[in-house]
Amino acid sequence: MGRKLRFATTAMLVVAAGIYINNTNLLAPHRDGKPVLLAHRGMAQRFDERDLKNDTCTAARMLPPSHDYLENTLRSMRASFEAGADVVEFDVHPTTDGEFAVFHDWTLDCRTDGQGVTREQSMAKLKMLDIGYGYTADGGKTFPFRGKGIGMMPTLSEVFTAFPDKKLLINVKSRDAGEAEKLASVLNALAADRRRTIMVYGGDEPIEVIRRLTPEVRTISRAAIRSCLIRYIGYGWTGLVPAACRNAMVLVPINVAPWLWGWPDRFLNRMNGADSAVFVLGPYSGGEFSTGIDTPEFFARLPQGYSGGIWTNEIETIATISGKSKD
Repeated sequence: MGRKLRFATTAMLVVAAGIYINNTNLLAPHRDGKPVLLAHRGMAQRFDERDLKNDTCTAARMLPPSHDYLENTLRSMRASFEAGADVVEFDVHPTTDGEFAVFHDWTLDCRTDGQGVTREQSMAKLKMLDIGYGYTADGGKTFPFRGKGIGMMPTLSEVFTAFPDKKLLINVKSRDAGEAEKLASVLNALAADRRRTIMVYGGDEPIEVIRRLTPEVRTISRAAIRSCLIRYIGYGWTGLVPAACRNAMVLVPINVAPWLWGWPDRFLNRMNGADSAVFVLGPYSGGEFSTGIDTPEFFARLPQGYSGGIWTNEIETIATISGKSKD
């Protein structure tokens, strides 16, 4: 009995040592360099994030502005790249005249002087709207951007033309597979090398279509990221990368990251080997995915010398802290 116990103990120690060696960050090659910064919505006005719901008009909860950039505009995107962003995120909606409008909200009523569902409009009509109309930081007493956003809602093709060699992340706002087919047609009209610089995320149904029709494009959906992280936590110690983590944009809440086998360098190397890009978010608190790495306190929670991706709503702040600022 003693011999069997010793054998079992030795076997367990060997297995534990193997798992440790296969996953310890101490033995993983470290990728030098500065982190990859993703500017969510470009340079944008911040708002009070407390008690947000799906129908909350965030433009009416704007914080006192520190700049005059409006999200999802060419001017905002350009400023983000100039500030140090490597990737800019923006939102799209199909229009009735065959374009894709770059605009965040499902409806026009909050931010603009228009009304109705965004995707039920023509691009010609959307171009006439004032996208700065609804912003207020004092409960409607003043509207600092009213009249300054007329004609500033861009099309997807205008974004591609303005930034022909920049990395972009497209957010599909619907769960419409038909919209994804239209977007895939637009993406497939680009050169294959260009498609590799574009990522797409959104609902499960459209992302499944994009993943199938445009294989060069990295994708992620809410279900896919949960599957990726949960499965990796479950068996990533083996070195195997789950299918949901392959050719993907892997979003990692900063409070989940320490649970990932080999975090950070071995995990980053495994994802890179699976042709995936990793971006760290702010803490996940249940229900909805988290905010970005937007404060010095959140940035300080990243590993020393971290060179993976960072998702941020405060590109100027994080670019400065990370040493990516071009000023």
